[in-house]
Amino acid sequence: MPNMNSHACHVPIRTCVACRKKSAQKELLAFLLLPAGIVFDINRRLATRKYYVCRDAECVQNLDKWRKKRAKGRKA
Repeated sequence: MPNMNSHACHVPIRTCVACRKKSAQKELLAFLLLPAGIVFDINRRLATRKYYVCRDAECVQNLDKWRKKRAKGRKA
């Protein structure tokens, strides 16, 4: 009988910022926002707030649009 408090089978779920589709964290690309722009965290080693995007080319292309929309919302 498995331990009910064990997290061994837990799979973290994250949402793509471009298409809002939910997927396993390992299936998405992690990135962070810096004043200079978007930086991808390929090895997932940086200890900071990360955002996630699908590996789909359309979602990656929409990142700049998402960043501008997000920045506009923060200024208001």
